[in-house]
Amino acid sequence: MTCFLTIMILVIASFLMFYAEGHHQPEAFPNILAAFWWAVATLTTVGYGDVYPITGLGKFISGMIAIIGIGLVALPTGLISAGFMEKIHKEKKQNKTGSKHTCPHCGKDFHEHS
Repeated sequence: MTCFLTIMILVIASFLMFYAEGHHQPEAFPNILAAFWWAVATLTTVGYGDVYPITGLGKFISGMIAIIGIGLVALPTGLISAGFMEKIHKEKKQNKTGSKHTCPHCGKDFHEHS
C-alpha cells in the first residue's frame, strides 16, 4: 500500500511541478519526466539541488512534497516497529504465564518423558 501511495504522489507531484515551473524554467522542467526526477529527489528528501523551483507556487509544492516524503518514511517505520513491540510484549507475557518447559525458539511446551 505504501509503494502504491508513493507512486501516486510522485506522479501527482511531477504534474504539479511541471505546470508550476515548466514555463519559468524550461531547461530544468522541460517535460513531466524531468519533473519526475525532481519529485523522486524531493520525496525521498535527498534534494540533490540540481533542479529546484524558483516560483512561489513551486516552492510551496516542493515544501509540501518534502513533508509528505518524511511522512512516507515514518509510516512504514512506525508500522514495523509497532509489530516488533507487539511481538516482544507477547513473548514477555508468555514467559510470565507460560510453562518453564517451553522451547525458546518456537514457544511450544516440552513434554517430560520418564
